[in-house]
Amino acid sequence: MRVAIFASGSGSNFQALVESFKQEEIPGKLVCLFCDQEEAYVIKRAEKENVPYFVLPKKKTQTKADYEKQIIHLLETARVDLICLAGYMKILGKELLEAYPNRIINLHPSLLPKFPGAHSIEEFYNSSEKETGITIHLVDKGVDTGPIIFQKKISRQEQDSLEDLTGKIHELEHRYYPKIIAEFIRENVAE
Repeated sequence: MRVAIFASGSGSNFQALVESFKQEEIPGKLVCLFCDQEEAYVIKRAEKENVPYFVLPKKKTQTKADYEKQIIHLLETARVDLICLAGYMKILGKELLEAYPNRIINLHPSLLPKFPGAHSIEEFYNSSEKETGITIHLVDKGVDTGPIIFQKKISRQEQDSLEDLTGKIHELEHRYYPKIIAEFIRENVAE
C-alpha cells in the first residue's frame, strides 16, 4: 500500500505518521508528501525525514479541475494508492474524489457533524458544548461530511484555555490517526 500525506501547515500530524511508518506500525510505504503552500513548515519536516515531496500552489488563473489534474498526475507518478489528509486546508474536488474513491481519509479536530470546517477548535471553545474530540472519516464531496471511521471524545475542563484545548486535541490526533490508518489499510485495501 503506497500512501501520500497531504498537508498545508506545520505538519505535526505528518510527523506522527512518519514515525509510525518508520516503526512499521502502519503497513505499506509512505511515498510522498503533497503540500499546496510553498512556505509550510511541513516541507522542512519532509526534508529532514527524507520523504519525497511535491509542492504545488494553485495558480489564480487555474480552474480547480485543472489544478487537481496536475495533482493526480503527480500521485500517479508516485503510484499512490491512499491519500491521508493531515491539516490539508483545501476542499477536494470532483477530480481527486473520482480518482481515489473511498481512498482519501481526513482527520478533523471535532466530533462531527458538530463544528465542521477550518475553525472547529475555536468554535467549540466559544460554544457551551461540554465534549469535543477528533473524527477520522472518508472524504466525500461535502465539507467534513464523509462516512465516519472513528471518533474519540474528551471533556472540556473549566480551566482549559484555547491553547490547552488545542494541545489536547493534537495529542488525540497524534495517538489515534496512525492507528486508524493502519487498521483501515489492513481491513479495506488489498496490498
